[in-house]
Amino acid sequence: MTPTGASSETRQIAVEGLWRNNPIFKQVLGICSTLAVTNLVLNTAVMCVALIFTLSLSSATVSLLRMFTPRNIRMMVETLIIAFYVIIVDVLLKAYWPEMSSNLGPYVGLIITNCIVMGRCEACGNNSRPAMALLDGFFNALGYTFILLIVATFREVLGMGTFLGLPVPYFSGPLWDKWIIMVMPPGAFFMLAIIVWVFRAFQIAREEKTE
Repeated sequence: MTPTGASSETRQIAVEGLWRNNPIFKQVLGICSTLAVTNLVLNTAVMCVALIFTLSLSSATVSLLRMFTPRNIRMMVETLIIAFYVIIVDVLLKAYWPEMSSNLGPYVGLIITNCIVMGRCEACGNNSRPAMALLDGFFNALGYTFILLIVATFREVLGMGTFLGLPVPYFSGPLWDKWIIMVMPPGAFFMLAIIVWVFRAFQIAREEKTE
């Protein structure tokens, strides 16, 4: 493949993962973690880094082993590969950042069953070269990260008056009555619904304009 062709393919993968086929607002996948860890931006950022690491390397590893993996056990092999990378993240957090490990609780381990990870391993890891599978996982994870950080920012600022634990002017003062619902599960549902609505409406408008 020529450098121009590779660049075009990389651009297409990036656009698909970040925007056109975003795993959250387009496919509506990975909603459990979206609702569970987005009450604080720092927790969300760590969760997103864990998913980027896991999804990128899992997809690339599945691609590397695809020629040696019998089709009838491929999903079991994919689950073991994903679990391997998740365990690395979990062990590192427990060893070097136990407080964050405690904050995230079981949700790091639940990356193993995250349908975004398994979905990309199936859709791309099993059908693409390792480099393309790595990029596909990376950009899909970035698309997930993009939405989660938006949800977390609104929830933390409106619900706690802070951003990354630091007070935000006006929202941390006496003039702002903190929206406690934003740090509760219903607040996550509301914010996710609004963001999906806004991004889908914008995406549809752009597609209609292009046509």
